Amino acid sequence: MVSFIISVLVLVLGYYTYGKLVENIFGVDTKRETPAIRLRDDIDFMPLPAWRIFLIQFLNIAGLGPIFGAIAGAMFGPAAFLWIVLGSIFAGAVHDYFSGMLSVRHNGLSISEIVGIYLGPRMKHVMRYFTVILLIFVGTVFLMGPAKIIDGMTGNMWNLWIWVGIILAYYILSTLLPIDKMIGKIYPVFGVAMLLMALGLLIALFFGDYTIPELVPSNLVNMTSDPEATPLFPILFVTIACGAISGFHATQSPLMARCMQNERLGRKIFFGTMITEGVVALIWAAAAMTFFGNVGGLNDAMLANGNNAAWAANEISLNMLGKVGGVLALLGIVAAPITSGDTAFRSARLILSDIFKTDQKKIKNRLYISIPLFIVAFALTQMDFGMIWRYFAWSNQTLATVVLWTITAYLIYENKLYWVTLIPAIFMTMVCSTYILIAPEGFELENNVAYIGGAILTILISLLFWYYAVQRKKVFVQVM
Repeated sequence: MVSFIISVLVLVLGYYTYGKLVENIFGVDTKRETPAIRLRDDIDFMPLPAWRIFLIQFLNIAGLGPIFGAIAGAMFGPAAFLWIVLGSIFAGAVHDYFSGMLSVRHNGLSISEIVGIYLGPRMKHVMRYFTVILLIFVGTVFLMGPAKIIDGMTGNMWNLWIWVGIILAYYILSTLLPIDKMIGKIYPVFGVAMLLMALGLLIALFFGDYTIPELVPSNLVNMTSDPEATPLFPILFVTIACGAISGFHATQSPLMARCMQNERLGRKIFFGTMITEGVVALIWAAAAMTFFGNVGGLNDAMLANGNNAAWAANEISLNMLGKVGGVLALLGIVAAPITSGDTAFRSARLILSDIFKTDQKKIKNRLYISIPLFIVAFALTQMDFGMIWRYFAWSNQTLATVVLWTITAYLIYENKLYWVTLIPAIFMTMVCSTYILIAPEGFELENNVAYIGGAILTILISLLFWYYAVQRKKVFVQVM
């Protein structure tokens, strides 16, 4: 319990200390007019209250990440706590803050366009395709996932595809309508529900008969049932994404960058929501390690139930929170992925509108872009869900890596302290390079071979990105 409490306190302290340092490095301009005011169209660009933006951003980036990812990560043991804390402060929150604030500085542009500004047109074109595909993957995963959960909760009362159709209809509306009509009204409610569920679990952990394992050297080992098949590095660092660092966040931040009324809100909205998500992930990881007796019990339970994190989250909620937990579980486990799916499609629409420079004030223009996205997503629902999720996990962390390198290039250009993103960029390059070499959906190499290959790839990729950053500084023309 002591280690868990210290971990939560370190996260909060990280917001007030490291968050302030990062804010100072960026250099906010409180007098600068934001895109929400300068480009207001009452569709995507629209000033919203700071508290509402915070809750929308929190639910945008959270979804099921700090629940399912934390439960799966808890199977590795207390090492998950360390990654959540260090990842959230020094990688995730930094990634989210700079990606959001750079969007604010560049007229609310999508992340692919920001990459193009600081790493050049070639990287921009690659990232355009990459981010749209990733967002379609997210939308598809969070279309089928909730539908299956609801279908199971209702005892297969209706056909699975009826639930898919209902969720898809909601996605279409939330993608097309002005941001304050559905997202601006529904998200704050679900965001509060998700926080209340985490708070309830925290109270249950403190006052219930639970023993949270401590962060001691003897516990910082791989506690999964098959350590050889699931090595702690790099698998843990891909398994826990949204609770530490996630590239998906960089696709969501421009949505709120178009609604902020002042740059001084950036630390609260971007850095703060990531720290909040880290706290939620810590709570869920601790609950998973204790509810089933210990980490070994969690691994046995997950193995017996097909490694189904949704089942584990439902069991934890119902048993630790009682009847109230059942309601909150429904909101958290069903609503959370839906509220990530809809903003995934909305973000894809905005990226494509940035690419084709299409005015989104007219509904027909929004329809032209959105309809093909939903057709592709529905077609992907016919594929193996597990395979889509695994490729999404790696693609997600790869996007985070590219964004970190982009921010590093920006800091180099501005002659600012670029090490705050250079170090996590190199680390995440190592994670992604090693993962694709070692994972079943990748090259499935022997662990030792994958580690050597990952190290070589990291050096080569890091040198390549550094070259892009330096070259871009020489020819840089700021786009505003």
